[in-house]
Amino acid sequence: MTALAAPLPAPAARSRHLAGTGALVRLALRRDRVMIPAWVLTLGLVVAAMGASFDAVYGTAAERARLAVSMNGNGSMRALYGPVLSDSLGGLVAWRMAGFGAVLAAVMSLLIVVRHTREEEETGRQELLSAAMVGRRAPLTAALLTALTADAALAVVIAGGLTASGLPGAGSLALGTAIGGTGLVFAGLAAVAAQLTESARLAKGLTGAVLGLAFALRAAGDAKGPGAASPLTRVSPIGWAENLRPYAGERWWTALFFLAAAALAVGASYALTARRDIGMSFLPARPGPAVAPRSLSGPFGLAWRLQRATLLGWTLGFLCAGGIFGGIAEGASDLVGGNRQTREIVERMGGQQGLTEAFLATMTGMLGMMAALYAAGAVLRLRGEETGERAEPVLACAVGRLRWAGSHLALAYGGTAVILAAGGLALGLAYGLSAGDLGTLGPVLLAAVAQVPAVWTLTGLAVLVLGLAPRATGAVWALVGGCLALGWIGPALGLPGWAMDLSPYSHLPKLPGADATAAPFAWLLVLSAALAAAGLAGLRRRDIG
Repeated sequence: MTALAAPLPAPAARSRHLAGTGALVRLALRRDRVMIPAWVLTLGLVVAAMGASFDAVYGTAAERARLAVSMNGNGSMRALYGPVLSDSLGGLVAWRMAGFGAVLAAVMSLLIVVRHTREEEETGRQELLSAAMVGRRAPLTAALLTALTADAALAVVIAGGLTASGLPGAGSLALGTAIGGTGLVFAGLAAVAAQLTESARLAKGLTGAVLGLAFALRAAGDAKGPGAASPLTRVSPIGWAENLRPYAGERWWTALFFLAAAALAVGASYALTARRDIGMSFLPARPGPAVAPRSLSGPFGLAWRLQRATLLGWTLGFLCAGGIFGGIAEGASDLVGGNRQTREIVERMGGQQGLTEAFLATMTGMLGMMAALYAAGAVLRLRGEETGERAEPVLACAVGRLRWAGSHLALAYGGTAVILAAGGLALGLAYGLSAGDLGTLGPVLLAAVAQVPAVWTLTGLAVLVLGLAPRATGAVWALVGGCLALGWIGPALGLPGWAMDLSPYSHLPKLPGADATAAPFAWLLVLSAALAAAGLAGLRRRDIG
């Protein structure tokens, strides 16, 4: 007579489902031992440095009060950065960094979670791990704990850095909590997206779309009026970062929104992962047609199919960014006012021409720096094809390595020109309509396209790393981020000329308005070509994958 096996008690069942979580957390932290510290230290130190930067530019209470009034009186600026809730030094830091830091923390978190969940399943590594003593929910739990560790470390670095710079401890802790809490919310949302989609790229895209929607809701709410009191702002996680009100009478109860949203998203992800098999998803890809179109008969058609959605998304994003920047350019004089230090910073970023032209040059420079993110991602898609074992079937056909790589690089280089042209067109058109002078459309468009050689230089550097040191492709993002940091906060911090010259953008003329010669463009194009050629030569000689 056989006895029926009794079901496991609830604690034992939970323990079984979480078996191996500690080992997976250690593995994830080891794999991200470079990426997480780079994100945390870079973002945390940038936020901490903003206090000294604002103190140097707006050293008196009267100057800070005038800045707060001018910012709150401009709907476009409120949409871009949010309202100034306090004209104290800490209040200005929170105004400038709360939304920006929240977005970057969200990006960091979604990359971590997707990498250790859906990407592990997509590559087949999760199936190998699950064959050992690993519980069903252990991989998801390990990914979430890794993201929690990164977000908590970011909050501590921000709070500690701002407090060490002399700002009030309560406000510093509130700003760190707001930024880290936003990252925690999007870690949970990324966990849900990883269950719904069947590829890491789609999971990142879906979570990124939610992040874009959250930013749009916050921007639309803040554009209606100062105070962050709009219902649109209050339903956005980025708006919650504002409504925590660092340095402006902290509302600590707002932190409960972060905890509740994160708990809800994490609970949904656990419920979903319990109802699917490894490698499966709730939103499977639709089967393709029985006969492939002629456009897929070559490597370029395949590369276009893989990257067209990304290019379209970046193009639309640049159109929106250009429109926003152009809408606030007409009021550049009012925004800067009579503050000599602010005028010097804008002129250092945009040139010594008129203030409005300098502001437009600054905005085209920002578009150029953001375009480097697209270019780097397009180049590193080649590495993703390698590690995903999708490159070998293509190369097994009558397709050489250079032809395969060139198909993706054509989209990286050509797509850069497309998105910059879109951003320049929107910037010039929005400024021309607001100023009543569409004659500036051509110069502004040319100024945006003039950023292409600098972006291509970083693109060539990405190709060089891909070809010679493929395991170090993560360094590409660090290099691009370094150039962004130099261009964004370098002028405000008064960095020396040799430091600014490390970025290729600093060698371009400040257009529109400045005198331009062909020499800097030619040298950057030659450098870009040399870097790409060296990288492709390395790609021909090394092993694939």
